This record gives sequence, C-alpha cells and structure tokens, in this order.
Amino acid sequence: MKTNDLFKLSTRIFTARKGRTALTILGMGIGFGAILFLVSLGYGLQDALLKNITSTGALMSLDVTANDQEEKLLTSEAARDMENISGVAGVETSYNFNAQLKLGETGSDSRAIVASPGYVELEGLKFLAGQALDKDNPKEILVSAAIGKVFEIEPQDLIGKTVSFAVLPTSTGGSKIEMDGYTIAGVSEGEETIFYTLIEEIAVPADATYTKVKVRCESSESIAQIKDSISQMGFSVSSLSETVNEVNRLFRVVNFILGLFGIITLAVSAIGMFNTMTVALLERTTEIGIMRSIGASRTDIMLMFIIESTLMGFCGGIAGLILGIASGQSVNTLVNAVAKYMGGKPLDLFSYPFWFLGFVLLFSIIIGFATGIGPAKRASSLDPLDALSSR
Repeated sequence: MKTNDLFKLSTRIFTARKGRTALTILGMGIGFGAILFLVSLGYGLQDALLKNITSTGALMSLDVTANDQEEKLLTSEAARDMENISGVAGVETSYNFNAQLKLGETGSDSRAIVASPGYVELEGLKFLAGQALDKDNPKEILVSAAIGKVFEIEPQDLIGKTVSFAVLPTSTGGSKIEMDGYTIAGVSEGEETIFYTLIEEIAVPADATYTKVKVRCESSESIAQIKDSISQMGFSVSSLSETVNEVNRLFRVVNFILGLFGIITLAVSAIGMFNTMTVALLERTTEIGIMRSIGASRTDIMLMFIIESTLMGFCGGIAGLILGIASGQSVNTLVNAVAKYMGGKPLDLFSYPFWFLGFVLLFSIIIGFATGIGPAKRASSLDPLDALSSR
C-alpha cells in the first residue's frame, strides 16, 4: 500500500466520526491539561518563592554571625582573616543599631543597618521604588516599606525625601550619634522598620563589633570550602544557596505529587481512547477483510491503526497544552485581580518551562501510540474470510 493512501485511510476517522473523535481528543486534552495545570502551578510557586528570597549576589555569599557560646566576636581582625581565605572575593560588614528616624515633624523608632558599600547587594533586597545605595554618595539611606507605612507615604513618593536620624547608644556604651541631610534613595520590601546607610559618614564607636559579615565567594564551587573554613574559626555561618537547594528539593516532591494527580486523570482519558480505537476496529472489520483480500498486508493494517491513534494522541497533546495554559492564565488573572483589590502584589502563579511543554507533547504522542498497539495487532491478525463473513 502506498504511503499516501495509508495516511489518507488513517486520517479518515477525523472526518467519518467527527463527534466521537473530537470527544476522544477532548478527553485526552483534559488529561494532559490537568497535568500541565498542576505541574505548572508547582513551578510557578517555586519561581515566585525563589524570586522573593534570592538574588545573584545573595546566592554567592555567606552570612557570618558571632558565636555567643564560644564568645567569638566579629571584629575587624576577624573580617580580615576571612578575606584572606582562598576563594573569597570580598567581605562586607554591617552594624545593627537601635535608631530614631525623622521625616519632617514625624519620627519613628527603627533599626539602622550601617554597612559597607557592597553589603546591600549581597543582602538580596527587592526594591519597590528607587535604587540601591550609591557608594559615591554616602548621604543616602535605603528604607523598608514598613517605614513608608509609618509615615503614610507611598514607596515611590518617598524617593528623594530628606530625613534625619539618630543612632542610639549600644548596651556596651557609646553616645548618641545624630545625622541629618540624608536622602532616601530606595524603598525595599519588608515588614520591619529598618533602614540601611553607608558607614562612611557615621562615627561608629571603636569598640563596637560587627553584627553580621557577608562573605562574597568567587564561585559556587568554593562556597562549601569557605563555609568550613569560617566555621573552624568559631563563627556561625549560613548560606542562602542551601535554603534554595532545600526549596528546590521540596518542590521536586510537590511537582511529582501534583503530576501523579494529573496522571490519574490522564489514565481515564487513555482508557477512553483505547475504547474508541476498539470500537473503530469492530466497525471496520468488514473493511479490513476487503483491504486484506485486495492485497493489503498485515503491516499495512497495523500501521493504519497505529498512525490513527498516534495522531489522536498528538491532537490530544495540543488540546492539553491549550487547555492547561488557558486555565492557568485564567486562574492567575482571577487571583491577581482579587490580590489587587485587597492591596496585594501581582504574582505569576504558573510557570511553563519549554522543556516541560515539549515533554507533555512527546508524552501525548507516546500515549497515543501505546493505546493503538492493542487494537492494531487485533486488526492485523484478522483472517480475511472471517472478517468478510462478519458483514
């Protein structure tokens, strides 16, 4: 049988039994759409979470804090020792003081993070308005969104405002440090009343120790070795990359579970497709007998059914992609509309990696092929005389 004739016979079911074929494809589409909807929800939530907790700089840094149990304090000497560790690209330091921030006639208690120029980048802050601190302009501060709420000013309206603040004495002593003429450069996300400023203009007491040190690593491969070296010095060390890895491991399990729920729906759809192919076999028994009697081989008959089922699976995969993406975007739009009404931020709840879309389409073709093998074998094994006598 010619390839062109074989293809025409294989696609005839799409026109001869339009309703039944369309319902079968729709059933397959719902199954694949359910998998795409659930798994893309998992990927979307994973991406949303990671975007909120990570930045490139933050992932390549280690957070070092004092170890109270071993009385290991973060002194300038300790910071220099860390800088000399192999694989360390730089060390950024910060002090954390109680402070009072004043805008106009309104004041607020807050926390002041007095830091070296590169510290804010490694902190991985997410900006609502403005930009990071400029190391060439030490008379700038970066405030959290919570401070904007205290002053009842929107984040974008805070940019450029002139403020003053006072750094309060620590428990170990020191005097009150008053600073004025500072400009708000940016507003970051955050529920705590915190502001960041550079250390250049502030006379920090000589006996004050750093609250936190951020160690920038040259490469991701060196993070573990540097962490061990700092731990051996007696300090507490944590890495955001470890948190990210834990999140990724968690969501791999979540996506697997969500995928299983979708596969249950797909299994029901695959049974429906197998049933459709079996019915098509019973309806065309006489036709198969005629084809065999005029020279069609068993292979031709098998290929006809397999091509038919594979094409239906492919169409089911396309329908699944359309249904999965459309339903996901509809839910995302609805949720964001509710979030906007309630004062929340828009969020992409669904993510569609190209490799996963390709996997869904490939899997649909495989399912179509697999469900057609049984009916195809039965059709090819029919005896021409028995098939004709069943008319």
